[in-house]
Amino acid sequence: MDVREYLKDHILVFDGAMGTMLQNKGMQVGDLPETLNFTHPELVTEIHREYVEAGSDVVSANTFQANEFKLHGCGYTVEQVITQAVKLGKQSGAKFVALDVGPLGQLVEPMGTVKFETAYELFRQQVVTGERAGADLIIIETMSDLYETKAALLAAKENTSLPVIVSLTYQGDGRTFTGTDPITGTITLQSLGADAVGVNCSIGPDDLIPIVEQILTYAQVPVIMQANAGLPKIEDGKTVYDVHAEEFAEAVSRMMDRGVRIVGGCCGTDPDYIRLLRKKADGMKPVATNPKRVTAVTSGTRTVVLDRCVTVIGERINPTGKKRLKEALRENRMDYIVGEAINQANAGADVLDVNVGLPEIDEPAMIARAVKEVQGVTNLPVQVDSSDPAAIESGVRACNGRPIINSVNGKAENLAAVLPIVKKYGAVVVGLTLDEDGIPATAEGRFAVAKRIVETAAEYGIPKEDILIDCLTLTASAQQEQVLATLDAIKLVKERLGVKTVLGVSNVSFGLPSRPLLNSVFLAAAFGAGLDAPILNPLSKEMMDAVNTFRVINYQDRDAVRYIDRYANAQPAQQAAVGEISLKEMIVQGRKEEAPAKVRELLQTTPALEVIDSHFVPALDIVGQRYEKGEIFLPQLMQSAETVKASFEVIKASMDAGEKTQSKGRVIVATVLGDIHDIGKNIAKMLLENYGYDVIDLGKDVPIETVVQTAKEQDIQLIGLSALMTTTVKNMKDTISAIRGAGLNCKIMVGGAVLNEEYAEFVGADFYVKDGRESVELAQSIFR
Repeated sequence: MDVREYLKDHILVFDGAMGTMLQNKGMQVGDLPETLNFTHPELVTEIHREYVEAGSDVVSANTFQANEFKLHGCGYTVEQVITQAVKLGKQSGAKFVALDVGPLGQLVEPMGTVKFETAYELFRQQVVTGERAGADLIIIETMSDLYETKAALLAAKENTSLPVIVSLTYQGDGRTFTGTDPITGTITLQSLGADAVGVNCSIGPDDLIPIVEQILTYAQVPVIMQANAGLPKIEDGKTVYDVHAEEFAEAVSRMMDRGVRIVGGCCGTDPDYIRLLRKKADGMKPVATNPKRVTAVTSGTRTVVLDRCVTVIGERINPTGKKRLKEALRENRMDYIVGEAINQANAGADVLDVNVGLPEIDEPAMIARAVKEVQGVTNLPVQVDSSDPAAIESGVRACNGRPIINSVNGKAENLAAVLPIVKKYGAVVVGLTLDEDGIPATAEGRFAVAKRIVETAAEYGIPKEDILIDCLTLTASAQQEQVLATLDAIKLVKERLGVKTVLGVSNVSFGLPSRPLLNSVFLAAAFGAGLDAPILNPLSKEMMDAVNTFRVINYQDRDAVRYIDRYANAQPAQQAAVGEISLKEMIVQGRKEEAPAKVRELLQTTPALEVIDSHFVPALDIVGQRYEKGEIFLPQLMQSAETVKASFEVIKASMDAGEKTQSKGRVIVATVLGDIHDIGKNIAKMLLENYGYDVIDLGKDVPIETVVQTAKEQDIQLIGLSALMTTTVKNMKDTISAIRGAGLNCKIMVGGAVLNEEYAEFVGADFYVKDGRESVELAQSIFR
């Protein structure tokens, strides 16, 4: 039976933690669990059978880390590990065996060095092997980066016919490590074709309930919940969890009562937990939910819902009439596009249109790059704007989140070319009211085209909430009699079709003087007709004045808070023009292409170290404060760090020998023996270097003696140790014991996903740091 069919009438029960069971059965610290498929196959099969006997419908093959990055040097290939693991799962007698796909363990662009296409190929290798080996479904789990998750999901959907369940892992603040919230994750992943979505790992079931409730509110597909057995703690030198099986099952059953259809356990859970879950599941039928159906687009960290809201789509990344942008595109430079993205975001845009259409460039390649660059410096969703289907698909594929596609029209050939792309990537699409006969002169004519677009989209499985109709603005200077037809057409589309509308506003004033005046009045009239999403210039004071005013009238700006803030005492806060940008602002905004030139300019009159102290450090302090407050997230933090890194290269080249010897302090960073996860360590390294510290990166899976010997030879004052797996915490403790035993007079800070203050005390560290930002603050307190 297909698991999708089974889910229609049953609650699906997964197994619990493989790692916990392997540890309980004697797996040694530092062992790679996947190698046990060969060295101890009977042990892996035994664990699967224990879960099946406890009531698991699904066992997860022992393949969580079965990718080329993590298996490197272990002696087995990805194909060998997955084939053997699925075979062992099949021997358990489970109804279903899931190929378990975890994160790669390295950051994907723009935060890291792994290309999206590379991540896709690594995941493709896994899922193709899994299907060939006989897996019944794929579970992509414990994911914290939405962009990496997209690569995995596309690899599964494009290369296999298996059902795919996708589960993100959320922290205590309700967001993933890279900043994705539950609504954004749910809307994005189900639009990309996930057969079920949800959450696993990180925290216990009670703490996950608010997150699961948000997921259930928007999930059009079944929801999965696989919590940890609470938080880990140390008792008698062993790792234990603070939520017992009865408490765990009770909390999860409350969420089954609210509509969760797939349950299981993560870290710390064993067959006792699953046995009680099975008993709860057998006593109830799947509960139907009534999720919200909304028109929404997303980035990696933000959702924009168009329902009852004015959504401003920034129009300025478009080469039409922009000489400088055309030159930048021809020269393959991104600085102009990045600047426009930042300026529009600061001016109040909600979505950014990205159009790079020039006949002499490779548009598909350029639009993919432009989308990545724009999303690297802002948290706004994008609108991929092109008349070329190949460019549209390239841009949408490169997008992190759920974009808008601009556009499709009423021509049969165009509908057939673009709508399959819309469906495949789950995008929202703009429908232009023109067809083979051009733009109809009347409102009824444009409505007829809109109706055809909506009906054809439905044939592809695209619901009307995923469609925006553009009734097209014509110029008042040449087609004045048709301006009102646009407004009338908007009314008809809203009343008869019930879909959202979008409009390029500024076309109305082409060829006339005082264009901002005419644009703003036309925009106000369009709002009155029912316009939802104007495409406009956010840097225009007149246009944004109209937007901000209407947001009070339509109850979007509750209690006129934003309006009062902008216009109290007749002091509008709107940015009307963009002036000279300081190096500090460039760093804060992440303008990594522009910053090096600014550094060279400053060095003509300012000593190198003064540039660092006056620009680098204050900028990073601002970024760090915004990150701690949740105003920005890891992608923006890393973009600013990359900007400093690029700027430092200019500084280093200019410094004389005396300056080069100056350092704020020397720090060792390392991921401990047996642990191959180095994301957190790499982030800490970059931030420490940004602040002027000399960082010695020993890498991952570092032998204890290497840490001790390097600290002794380099006279180190601060060591940072990282671990992601509970199985390697003992090695962290042993490393610290060796450092102390060598009589080294240095401070030790520890961090990693499995660590907390209690663990830090257990391993003998001086300090616990939750992220790279805290490691900088600690270093500043030590090196005074």
